[in-house]
Amino acid sequence: MSPIVAEAGRIMSLIREKELREDWTKDFEEDLAEKNGGNLYPGMMFTLARDRIEKTSLWKIIERIPKGSLLHAHMDAMMDVDWLIDQLFVEPGMYITSLGPLDSALALEKGSFTFLHLSSSAHSSGTPWDASYNSGTPIPVLRAAQSFPTGGEAGFRSWLTSRCTITAEESLCHHHGGDAIWRKFTSCFRVLDSIVMYEPIFRGAIRRLLKQLADDGIRYFEIRHVFRERFRLKGHDAPEETFDAFLRALSEEIDGFKQTEAGKGFYGARLIWTELRMLPNRDIIDGMKACIELKKAFPQLICGFDFVGQEDGGRPLADLTPLVFWFRKRCLEEGVDIPFFFHAGETLGDGDSTDSNLYDALLLGTRRIGHGFSLFKHPLLVEMVKDKKVMIESCPISNEVLRLTSSILSHPLPALLARGVPVSLNNDDPAILGHGKNGLSHDFWQAYTGFENLGLEGLATMARNSIKWSCFEDQKQSDWIRDITMGEKGASVKAQRVKDWDADFQTFCEWVIKEYALTIDDEDT
Repeated sequence: MSPIVAEAGRIMSLIREKELREDWTKDFEEDLAEKNGGNLYPGMMFTLARDRIEKTSLWKIIERIPKGSLLHAHMDAMMDVDWLIDQLFVEPGMYITSLGPLDSALALEKGSFTFLHLSSSAHSSGTPWDASYNSGTPIPVLRAAQSFPTGGEAGFRSWLTSRCTITAEESLCHHHGGDAIWRKFTSCFRVLDSIVMYEPIFRGAIRRLLKQLADDGIRYFEIRHVFRERFRLKGHDAPEETFDAFLRALSEEIDGFKQTEAGKGFYGARLIWTELRMLPNRDIIDGMKACIELKKAFPQLICGFDFVGQEDGGRPLADLTPLVFWFRKRCLEEGVDIPFFFHAGETLGDGDSTDSNLYDALLLGTRRIGHGFSLFKHPLLVEMVKDKKVMIESCPISNEVLRLTSSILSHPLPALLARGVPVSLNNDDPAILGHGKNGLSHDFWQAYTGFENLGLEGLATMARNSIKWSCFEDQKQSDWIRDITMGEKGASVKAQRVKDWDADFQTFCEWVIKEYALTIDDEDT
């Protein structure tokens, strides 16, 4: 560690101690403290702490940290919900349709509905809130919003937000268990996808997202996406039969952003194709075939494959292994290389079939593990992960909101770091989970303030790991391992980008010293 990095770390530690003494006490914001039983502290439940976090000096510093790569995030759960709702009113020809009347409190809470674009006006009367509404009838969004039974358009926006996000109240009800929160969580995606997968909205959302990530110090992004909702081109009523147009639009927006002033220094983004683990074999095989064909058409865009969905409620990797072998064989026949980046260990189970996904992910050759929450309970697996140079994509806030842990303070991240497991920090599904912002600053802040022995050095290690384990280019397994091992000493694209991050981090540390050294030392004396 250089003297400059050590000094920046010392300053940040003093700021953390000062804010713990002065800001995170019950004397500040008594209403918030009462919600948490009278206790206010860094590392408390994220939903309660978020607004307070963003008022601290430490937040301003952590926003400036060069964060490397974001390697675990789901595209449709990253688009700002408020912005998406605005687009329903801005974009002409947007309609809402429901499977039945949304005419009761239960229907408003649980009823199924989506949005779509129609190029010509649909002749329909009434609203989805009427008992006489006919299933599947498209209703103009403006009419539906203005006639919303409680509060008109403002009430409609509030209701729609609650159906697209996990609310503060829901995130705090841990006693309801994981299955309940996952039911709400998965219900959000169908609504969001029906908005996002219309071309004009999608292009605007991607541009906005990439700028937010770059502004937060993220240089590279690997997007996970489930290919279920069909893409609709601008002005087209019928959805596309394939995802060629979707990937073309995504590729164009990534390339376009890199040419802007905001995108200067942004390396780009690639896509990890995902399939729902709960689906039957035939549907998964169809998705795998599409993945291979589109990899040939967009070789620089698609970089990996994964299964997603609630691990506890879906099929374990042991059950999916024959499909994985088929996929690997088909890739060889087609001359493409699509490595695995499997979700595994996102569970509280110990020794059950879900927990065993960790073993199978390693045996199947995954290059990283998504979440790996239960890994710390398995000493042998910990050593295997280290030996195989597999990194854990840790998502602390997601694990809290989805009820694996009550707060960052009981998260297993420190246990993994203490055993030398390579880890990066990730935000998973920030729009649905209530981050309020895209980027990694919230997860960085929670980890830094929640774990006293982590320090700036710990954050730096995880950010640097994210670069080392990024899939910047297609590589054989031997080359992948070589570049991770060599780090900045190699001659590869990855080695240069590790050097870039080192330089960015040095600049950040110099800024911390310049901005805060005199202030914090004066206060300390």
